[in-house]
Amino acid sequence: MKLSITKAFRQAAGVGVIAGMRAFMAPAVISHMYSRHPSARLKDTPLKFIQTIGTSKVFKVLAAGELVGDKLPTAPNRTDLPGLTGRILSGAFAGATVYKVEGKNGVIGGLIGGVAAAASTFGCFFLRKALAKNTFIPDAVIGGIEDALVIGAGVGVARMT
Repeated sequence: MKLSITKAFRQAAGVGVIAGMRAFMAPAVISHMYSRHPSARLKDTPLKFIQTIGTSKVFKVLAAGELVGDKLPTAPNRTDLPGLTGRILSGAFAGATVYKVEGKNGVIGGLIGGVAAAASTFGCFFLRKALAKNTFIPDAVIGGIEDALVIGAGVGVARMT
């Protein structure tokens, strides 16, 4: 038996990682993808709203606001329960959606996206804290670098379609 990583798995894990870094960026990426390339598999499902241009615009505005808000000194830690929960749910939602589009079980995609989001949340949190502590790079600059990485990852996931 040959084990292979499918496109759906890569996309679900990818949007999960993105959600762990920036919660609104994962739905922004998938809504952009599917509003430009609608899937018949979402047509008669509760997920069909993700394929509208309006939804795409709303998630992009929310993602942009999150990019700004993350740099504020009052921004809560992403590992606090509300932020962590939001990131996991975002990753699960995005992962379930890409799995459904690929004709696979959305629950499995949601699990993959949610687990990837949780891992990414903690990994990026501890990496950012360590970089801020052990370098002379200001936290806001590290956050900007993280933003560039998450945007690049989003472009990469979108190009998988």
